[in-house]
Amino acid sequence: MGLFADLKEQIKAAKERDPAAVSTAEILFTYSGFHAVMNHRVAHWLLERKIKFLPRLISQVSKFFTGIEIHPGAKIGRKLFIDHGMGVVIGETTEIGDNVTIYQGVTLGGTGKERGKRHPTIGDNVIISAGAKVLGSITIGNNVIIGAGAVVINPVPDDCTVVGIPGRIVKIRGEKILSDQFHRMNLPDPVNEILNGFKHKISDMEKEINLLKKDIIKAKEE
Repeated sequence: MGLFADLKEQIKAAKERDPAAVSTAEILFTYSGFHAVMNHRVAHWLLERKIKFLPRLISQVSKFFTGIEIHPGAKIGRKLFIDHGMGVVIGETTEIGDNVTIYQGVTLGGTGKERGKRHPTIGDNVIISAGAKVLGSITIGNNVIIGAGAVVINPVPDDCTVVGIPGRIVKIRGEKILSDQFHRMNLPDPVNEILNGFKHKISDMEKEINLLKKDIIKAKEE
């Protein structure tokens, strides 16, 4: 996608998701989140072409004017909307899907204990509310809502709502769940594990029997 087409999409995203948006001109000249995303597009494009210093310079100048810090290495999908945005930080190895909305004070950062891929991967149609922190090389699924001030350090499946410190799942597909219900749903099934163990043993025995049959047939032929 070209820069002009991306610019049009970003303006459309702001109009769709911000009831206060009055006009295209207002978004172009006064929306810091819009400016930060477009500056990042340029910085990321340069970084992909092995240009080192200039992307970081663009990132830092953009942070100075917008209050939003996006590392040039972050991979951002289509129609990201950063509302207000002051204090937003997006780390180097962060990956963000399409149609994501981020509010002020959000951090997509690392835990300080990881190397390589150390920042989160965010799915499509995710809303990350004000002050939320998503930390570490974890995956946040599609259609997830992260509540204000939540600290998320574990992966989140699709269609969930997460709140609290540490973040806990309180809704799945819009339905409220008990505090430990999700964890019970995802506990290992001991009966199923035993049955799977038997299946593996039977499969191994069948292989051994087939080998013995081949040896017996071979011996008879000799």
